[in-house]
Amino acid sequence: MARDCLALILAAGEGTRMRSSLPKVLHPVANLPMVCHVMRASAKANCEHVAVVVGSGAEAVEDAVRKENPSTETFVQTERLGTGHAVLAARRVVEQGHDILVLFGDTPLVASETLDAMRSELSKGAAVVVLGFRTDNPDGYGRLLEDDGKLLAIREHKEASDAEKQVNFCNGGIMGLSGEHALNLLDAIGNDNAKGEYYLTDVVEIANEKGLRVVAMEGSETEVLGVNTRDGLAQVEALWQEKARLTLMQSGVSMQAPETVFLSADTVIDTDVILEPNIVFGPKVVIGKSAQIKAFCHLEGAHVGEGSVVGPFARLRPGTQLHDETKVGNFVEIKNAVVEQGAKVNHLTYIGDAEIGKAANIGAGTITCNYDGMNKHKTVIGANAFIGSNSALVAPVTIGDGAYVASGSVITEDIPSQAMGIGRGRQANKEGYGAQIRERNAKIKAERSS
Repeated sequence: MARDCLALILAAGEGTRMRSSLPKVLHPVANLPMVCHVMRASAKANCEHVAVVVGSGAEAVEDAVRKENPSTETFVQTERLGTGHAVLAARRVVEQGHDILVLFGDTPLVASETLDAMRSELSKGAAVVVLGFRTDNPDGYGRLLEDDGKLLAIREHKEASDAEKQVNFCNGGIMGLSGEHALNLLDAIGNDNAKGEYYLTDVVEIANEKGLRVVAMEGSETEVLGVNTRDGLAQVEALWQEKARLTLMQSGVSMQAPETVFLSADTVIDTDVILEPNIVFGPKVVIGKSAQIKAFCHLEGAHVGEGSVVGPFARLRPGTQLHDETKVGNFVEIKNAVVEQGAKVNHLTYIGDAEIGKAANIGAGTITCNYDGMNKHKTVIGANAFIGSNSALVAPVTIGDGAYVASGSVITEDIPSQAMGIGRGRQANKEGYGAQIRERNAKIKAERSS
């Protein structure tokens, strides 16, 4: 049975190659900071404690990790003296004696199943567990040197012999340390090297010298992929999206062109949903069973009820709640609004700060005028109401149940239930004016060209 475990995440790297003022580990993958992906993987592996080592001036990282998990402890590595030094920046929690998983805030693809397997090895008596991977191109990676299943050492590429360079089992960086031995092993790391730094990898040979059990576990190359550049970030994003799409399809979601659908880390999509091409899911989107999202839609902060149809070319902004069997059509934008069951907003419409009742019909070109330049105001449309095309509803305003709004109206006052509101100028036909206008315009054109 696994013992209590501390996920110790190293997030002190500046990432200058990202060419960004944003700390490297806060760059998002699937709209979630990379370090938060690592935190979620460790949480799924049932790590009971989490600590993050940050660099000086990294208040933004501290804020982000505490937002993800309020109980997260943070420690500042004031000097950059290697990974071993970084781990000991969190000495106070290391001393508590929990098993430790040393993780990196820029490896967002690490799998919780792998971390769980590493925890299991520690529980079986290993003092050190190293996560490795096999690759056809090991150049530049540290090699994991084994003998009869025992990990003897981690040899850096530049220090490896010709024979050792033929080894394709490489160091992934992630490491597990037994709580019983962690502090002693870490304190034994020296800095007798060209850089004068304390390397975490040295604990492998230190543990072997002490007669402790050291093992290497094999993971995939992708899950230990670190991000240092913008193109590396794009590569990791693509890998995350590919895996997430596959998981959804295996759970019962249909995608006509999976490679054109982009998900967020918290996207929730129920079974029998159909996703057409070119859809972007921002954060906090939930799609109910048997809904259909048509092509070229953008959704963020929205809930789509069962059996609803959205799009094509629709935008659902934060606060949108579509109840079951609703219809939102092409070139419709909805923000902070509730659309009750069976209501239709079919085309060329803006609905903001509104409530739309059951089975209401919103005609083409309708807008809720919700903003007066300083404040937002609410529009309430009752059940079975019919809003004629090209209408402007000036909030705050209430349209009663079963009421009608005549096409082309500007509605500034409430309309009672079952009444009809008309807010437009009366039509007047002027006989012969068409010919007169053409003659006048032709005369003006001729004078300008002469």
